[in-house]
Amino acid sequence: MLFCEKLIRLRKQKGLSQEELGLELGVSRQTVSKWEAGQSYPDFQKLVLLGDYFQLSLDELVRDVDLQAVRNDSQTIQKVDALLQRSEKAEELLRLAWRWLCLFGWAIIGISALALVLGLILRYAKIL
Repeated sequence: MLFCEKLIRLRKQKGLSQEELGLELGVSRQTVSKWEAGQSYPDFQKLVLLGDYFQLSLDELVRDVDLQAVRNDSQTIQKVDALLQRSEKAEELLRLAWRWLCLFGWAIIGISALALVLGLILRYAKIL
C-alpha cells in the first residue's frame, strides 16, 4: 500500500477530516490533501509526528511492510524451531532407548546361551 493510501485509511479510521489532521500536525488542510494525493510527502519531523499520532513505527507508516505480520511470522518460526528442537531431542532419546534395549536383549541372549552351554556341560559331565 502506498503512503498516500495508508494516510487516507489511517485518517478515516480515526474519523478525522483533512483539516482536523492538519491541526493535529500543525499543517494546513491543503498540505494533508497533497500528501494524500501523492503530490508531496511530509518532511521527517511530520513523519515522526504522524507515526506518534497513529501509534505506528516509521517503517509501518512509510514502507509497504506490515511489521505485525513480520513479527507474527517470526514468532511462528520461533515456535516451529522450538518444536523441531524438541522433536530432535525426542528422536535422540528414542535412539538411546533403542540402543539400551538392543544391548539388554543381546545381554539376555548371551546369558541364556551361557546358561544353555553350562547346562549341557553339567549334563555331559554327569554322563561321564
